[in-house]
Amino acid sequence: MSKALSLDLRTRVLAAIAGGLSCRQAAEQFGVSASSAIRWRAMQRRQGDARPKALGGDRRSGRIEAHAPSILALVETKPDITLHEIQAALAEQGVAVGIGTLWRFFARRRITFKKRLRMPPSRTVPTS
Repeated sequence: MSKALSLDLRTRVLAAIAGGLSCRQAAEQFGVSASSAIRWRAMQRRQGDARPKALGGDRRSGRIEAHAPSILALVETKPDITLHEIQAALAEQGVAVGIGTLWRFFARRRITFKKRLRMPPSRTVPTS
């Protein structure tokens, strides 16, 4: 996975550009690509600094987590509810979520909908 170049390096490249070097010359001097130096300069003009954006991680689960109490209440009232039914109930509330989003929501809580009444519990995988 890629990693953002340090803020210190970005600051030094931008200081060299402010000191009179072109973006390409500053990039060559510090061993970064010319496109990075150009992009950092544009970002500095636009935002006032050239800080890297956050990389990776889950940035969207907060949307569904805000509705966790109502989703869990739906499951509590009807234990055999399907993901499509939950999706439809949320759509009635004005919340548009995908089936995969709901799947991950329940996976984070280790909630499964498998009917395991007649099967012995597995010793290798968690079951409900």
